[in-house]
Amino acid sequence: VKRVWSYWLRHKEYLLIRRRGRKVKELSEKEKEIIREAKARYRLGARRLEKVIEQVYGIHIPHNRIHKYLLEEGLAKEEPRKKRRRKPYIRYEREHSISAGHIDWFDKDGIKFCAILDDASRKILAAGEFQNANTDNSIALVDKLVEDYRGIMPLEELISDNGSEFGAHRKNGKKEWDSRFKRHIGSLGIKLITSRIKHPLDEW
Repeated sequence: VKRVWSYWLRHKEYLLIRRRGRKVKELSEKEKEIIREAKARYRLGARRLEKVIEQVYGIHIPHNRIHKYLLEEGLAKEEPRKKRRRKPYIRYEREHSISAGHIDWFDKDGIKFCAILDDASRKILAAGEFQNANTDNSIALVDKLVEDYRGIMPLEELISDNGSEFGAHRKNGKKEWDSRFKRHIGSLGIKLITSRIKHPLDEW
């Protein structure tokens, strides 16, 4: 996020985040244990387990690595129907999907910077500088995103940390909570998912 913020200050435009090629990282023993435990507890497929593990255990494991490990352990089966080659236009929709986003705040020398990233492409969907990091400005940025992408695809999920800007710091013992931000994005048909502080965007 520091690199994105610095680029914004210099150029007043969004920095294009590019994926870089890298070797496939092997799962650690701890990650394997978490996958086994989550699979036994929630009985979900790899894609849903990816989100559950990130929210409950505070770590991100890509669903393809989760699925591969489940296959190795005999906890999942290959589905030939899902392995069919997709048509190019469907692949394009998946790569550029904005069905889920990450929102976070960053502070530098008194200037507050907030951005929303696409979960699939890591593209910056909306960003801005503000005098204060608060609920009003968080809502304003979400409203801007909804307006800009209304004709393309509605956002379905938004991932945030437990910051006070979103009201998520008020969780009770059962981790239940309510806030104006949560109610507002709910009225827009967006589900709010929270994780630990600064976790959603710590790989910017």
